[in-house]
Amino acid sequence: MQKTLVTMQGIEKHFPGVHALNQCKFELLAGEVHALVGENGAGKSTLMKVLTGVYQKDAGQIYVKGKEVEIPNTKAAQNMGISIIHQELNLMPDLTVAQNIFIGREPLSKFGLFLDEKRLNDQAQRLFDSMNLQMDPRTQISELTVAKQQMVEIAKALSFQSEILIMDEPTAALTDAEINDLFRIVNQLRDKGVGIVYISHRMEELKRLTNRVTVMRDSCYIDTLQTNDVSIDQIISLMVGRVIFNEAKPSSDKVGTETVLEVKNLNKGAAIKNVSFHLKKGEILGFAGLMGAGRTEVARAIFGADRMDSGEVFIKGKKVRIKDPHDAVRLGIGYLSEDRKRFGILVGMDVKTNIAITSFKKFMTFTGWMNKGKIQSKAEHYVDALKIKTPSVHQLVKFLSGGNQQKVVISKWLTQDCEILIFDEPTRGIDIGAKSEIYKLLNELAEQGKSIIMISSELPEILRLSHRIITMCEGRITSVLANSEASQELIMKYATMRAD
Repeated sequence: MQKTLVTMQGIEKHFPGVHALNQCKFELLAGEVHALVGENGAGKSTLMKVLTGVYQKDAGQIYVKGKEVEIPNTKAAQNMGISIIHQELNLMPDLTVAQNIFIGREPLSKFGLFLDEKRLNDQAQRLFDSMNLQMDPRTQISELTVAKQQMVEIAKALSFQSEILIMDEPTAALTDAEINDLFRIVNQLRDKGVGIVYISHRMEELKRLTNRVTVMRDSCYIDTLQTNDVSIDQIISLMVGRVIFNEAKPSSDKVGTETVLEVKNLNKGAAIKNVSFHLKKGEILGFAGLMGAGRTEVARAIFGADRMDSGEVFIKGKKVRIKDPHDAVRLGIGYLSEDRKRFGILVGMDVKTNIAITSFKKFMTFTGWMNKGKIQSKAEHYVDALKIKTPSVHQLVKFLSGGNQQKVVISKWLTQDCEILIFDEPTRGIDIGAKSEIYKLLNELAEQGKSIIMISSELPEILRLSHRIITMCEGRITSVLANSEASQELIMKYATMRAD
């Protein structure tokens, strides 16, 4: 008989204008991986933040190892053996990897006056060795990719040797090899009796890894099922309760003939090596490749976020010089970053401000004042069009779920009415229902004549949306494929085609 580690029942939580948790319940056993699934805004992360002391419940009971407890803060949760890996990264960029992992628990020198950096780094290295993770503990966090930062978050949670571990979208930014390493670690922990709550929108991971699945919808508990007894389609049906958008593979026959963007001989250090391509009017051009292939670097160079070493950019046949993102926006280019929290949104501001922020000039009166009515009207239009779950456009963005924050970023660039849109991992950390809505939106934008570059690590997504597919490996373009000739196997072949 497995020991029950956590029981939550009748959990209630309210935020301003939002009933976030409505009579929710959850159970976690020792030595199990228990999936918690639902659309963005269903309440998954909120329920787990109550368990970890980030939020305090308004009503209900929590039992840890059979004893009823109150969890007033995260420190109390850690003392009870509960750790969480958050969906959004919570690392300090100016500190090293080791300093982030052991902050507040640093080893001191012999006389207790100074930090013992050698012991600190040695502890972190032993942790990495146990995870088979190649990383220098002395590296500054700001120098790491999003994927590596995610692995640091995982290492930090494991360093507490917790009996209850919550993973909120842990694989969203990881490569296949890194995902395999993570699953190996998860299985090791399960074998040791650790209870793991696994929140993920990647349905295939649930079948591969979990023992039970609990489904939430619209802030409510729906059901708990044995993973082996339920199909992915049944789980999705419980999650969304509606028809999911689907359509045939896109054909290049519908794409216009006009070239709206052309990049020639783009170079930037070792990250981008002589990259050239073009984008047609009304086309979705997919960029595929493994982590570190150079896809994001190409996007940032085109948008002026990073300075290129050499290369030329043409907009509708005219050579342009893009020194910074302001130039790119002026030329009709919008960029949705893979790291929305850092580069896409202002979490301390409301929805309407975030949607209008790139387009303030459009809302300015002839006297120089902002037309607040027009801003609110435009924001309400996109909240309705993109089905953004928010009580109003006055809600602070930090109170929205990750998927709804992503929709706010998309709304920002639609308000700017950019002709060329670069979407870098547009559905990262987003549930199946929200993905469906974004897929539909991208298709509609292309049909309206917008031209889209889409970077995605999910090959089914690339194949589902792209008219043409560019693959990259180690900074180089290795193939350009029409959708009709592309397959996951062929894309992976070119994505691993290293230079001789």
